[in-house]
Amino acid sequence: MSIRLVLADDHPLILDALEHLFGLEPGFQVLARCWNGEETLQAVRQYQPDVLILDVCMPDKDGLAVLREMAQEQCPTRVVLLTAHLSEHEMLEAIRLGVHGVVLKVMATQHLVQCVRQVHAGKQWLDPHSISRALATFMRHEAGRRDMAAILTLREQEIVRLVAKGLRNKGIAEVLSISEGTIKIHLHNIYKKLHIDSRLALILSAQDKGLV
Repeated sequence: MSIRLVLADDHPLILDALEHLFGLEPGFQVLARCWNGEETLQAVRQYQPDVLILDVCMPDKDGLAVLREMAQEQCPTRVVLLTAHLSEHEMLEAIRLGVHGVVLKVMATQHLVQCVRQVHAGKQWLDPHSISRALATFMRHEAGRRDMAAILTLREQEIVRLVAKGLRNKGIAEVLSISEGTIKIHLHNIYKKLHIDSRLALILSAQDKGLV
């Protein structure tokens, strides 16, 4: 029985190349080609393919957003990410969301075919170097979050996350339903506890410790 595929990439040339590649290989059937995230989700729901080959960078919804929705819907389709580059944070998020394979676009096409076959067989195909970097980042963030939890109250941690997302004091006050004056007091205490003196330093610290 053929391995049923949906291909998703925002570059028509890559879609053409992928369809040609799997057309030449025995045991594959391409069900649909998609160029954005929403179209990809619709195709997965309609065709329920064995494997989705998914680009990370796509319009409407990127690859990770597609993975999130598939995870929420408990979709049985196995996913191979095909990407030019994947940061440690993206790799961690992809693993958390249950991705089964990751192939860089610079790798030989035969690696992609092997990856899809392995993933379809119930195995994983993840680059060891990328995994080790991602795990190192994860461990650093876990330690950072523990440090923050030991120093800051839950409300202060919440405020730090909102600051790191770019919200100003007024916006944070609206989200938390408290006054701007209270936010200023919290920020003063946060700066003092973390030994920093600016909003930028707070954002950088939050990013380094994995709070965002």
